[in-house]
Amino acid sequence: MKVHILDDWFDTLRGLPCFAKLAEHDVTIWTTHEPDPARLAEWVQEAEALVLFRERTKIGPDLLDRLPNLKLISQRSVYPHVDMPACTRNGVLLCSNMHSDTPSYAAAEMTLALILASYRQIPQQVASVRAGHWQTGVGRTLRGRTLGLYGYGRIARAVAGYADAIGMQVQWWASDEGCERARADGQRVAPSREAFFGTSDIVSLHVRLKPATRGIITAKDLAAMAPRSLLVNTSRSGLIDPGVLEAELARGRIHAAVDVFDTEPLRDTTNPLLTLPNVLPTPHIGYVTEDEFDLQFSDIFDQINAYASAAPIHMINPEVWG
Repeated sequence: MKVHILDDWFDTLRGLPCFAKLAEHDVTIWTTHEPDPARLAEWVQEAEALVLFRERTKIGPDLLDRLPNLKLISQRSVYPHVDMPACTRNGVLLCSNMHSDTPSYAAAEMTLALILASYRQIPQQVASVRAGHWQTGVGRTLRGRTLGLYGYGRIARAVAGYADAIGMQVQWWASDEGCERARADGQRVAPSREAFFGTSDIVSLHVRLKPATRGIITAKDLAAMAPRSLLVNTSRSGLIDPGVLEAELARGRIHAAVDVFDTEPLRDTTNPLLTLPNVLPTPHIGYVTEDEFDLQFSDIFDQINAYASAAPIHMINPEVWG
């Protein structure tokens, strides 16, 4: 098959063990992001299969309607960036392994890294010593502090394990069903939503973005957080009501460490999340490790080979195949 891989910005995949799975295919790798669907369609006009790097490119009708040769989109995990009706209308099969039993340990580790970097002022201290100065402030210890995990899922439970290892107290908040599962597992669930935000030294978000969860974190939630508390978001920016995080941070009352943004790639250097001193921003690198890529794209390439063998797996819209 003619396989086109989008958004491999650092040409990483061809150097990973999993890339050998595409040996029988004609592979083109695009290392430049192209947001314009008309121009992108020109690039991938011959593609029979598209490989997606998570949600880096939106796949809508304005692209799909221009790709008559496309038969398969292969990716991993959730697909809010893919227009499913347009895929089905154009006869394009979406295959996506939902990896129900495998958390992203890379994302969990990134959450811990952001917490540590924020509490110990690591970026500021590095900048200070590189500028010829010495210590630039006094950090805070994590042991004994309360980590509030919002969302009782796989990544959050991995983060809880790390927190427990360094002596933090963990409390939870989630959907009604998530809170019930947490209680059944013997976990500490906050007595109320307001208490969760008000008594957590650190609040970390671990919820999938879908229509029911968009904007689930409100201005009231952030206002309930204690002074100097930290909000960490390695999930999706859309979980927070538009503008409310920036407004709360501008007051200087709380801190944030964010790996996700409303617009990605974010190149607007005037964005408050990049300019406010009480924010630690990183460019959506929670899942960006060689190990995680090899795990994810091994599944993605298996889906391509299964399709080429006329036995597709992890079909999202199987009616296309039928």
